[in-house]
Amino acid sequence: MSGRDLPVAIVRACLRGGGGGSPTAVMDEAPLSDDERCRVPVLMGTSHAVFVSVSEGRPGGPAVSLRFFTSEGELPACGHGTVAALAFLAERAGGEEYRATLHAAGRVFDGWSVPVREATHVMAAFEPGPVDLREPTPVECDLVLPALGVTPDALAPGIRVASVGRSRLLVAVATRADLAALAPDFERLRAVCDRLGFLGCYVHSVPTSTGSLAARMFAPSIGVPEDVANANSTACLAAHLAGQGITDIAVDMGDSLGSPSTITATAQHGPAGPLIHLGGAAEVVRTVRLP
Repeated sequence: MSGRDLPVAIVRACLRGGGGGSPTAVMDEAPLSDDERCRVPVLMGTSHAVFVSVSEGRPGGPAVSLRFFTSEGELPACGHGTVAALAFLAERAGGEEYRATLHAAGRVFDGWSVPVREATHVMAAFEPGPVDLREPTPVECDLVLPALGVTPDALAPGIRVASVGRSRLLVAVATRADLAALAPDFERLRAVCDRLGFLGCYVHSVPTSTGSLAARMFAPSIGVPEDVANANSTACLAAHLAGQGITDIAVDMGDSLGSPSTITATAQHGPAGPLIHLGGAAEVVRTVRLP
């Protein structure tokens, strides 16, 4: 990779109030090995990197292929990475409304972004696809909850195993204070998630009557001890809460990392389960060159 001098956009995805967000590296598809792709987020100081390939001139708009990497390897999906890619593409298109058909890990879905008036960021949204939900087994709970540091008095009803690409555990705690107090044993949590085949654990507070809540995503198995923003896990939660009649949520993340982020999700009734739309604000903050 040395000497190739490839441009990389640093995008802050899922902003809150125009600030914060999850720094994400976005770049055009390049002849890099998977090992080299895994080095990009390390070199750029981000948790994830997104590689974008655009085919113009298609009926209905461009077709965009996305690949997502962390330092540990490739992911089949990444929600905040998709938001970041849409902001990257919108800026390249001149900052106007942008729509594309997205391709990732064999799945095809719609994505779009619109500029925010009198601001430098865009609002991006996409359809993450169907969510699979199931009850966790007692063994899964007994292994994961102690590693997370969730105590019985903090635990709230509603723990689920959810998947949109890869399985993760959704864990509800009673209050935002319970969430903020969590201090997982990351080495133990990684071993447990590896054993169970989980991407990670998404711990969230109980939603208010308006659908407002907070969450933290712990994913040491993919090289991200805690994620600033995790949109696909938010989609999983939206599908779960839709069964309780909650169809609109706004999830605050990143406060424990000093980078406040917010992800929105809406659920609509569909023939095969709830149809989820994920959204977030994003801004391209700079373009740098790979060293």
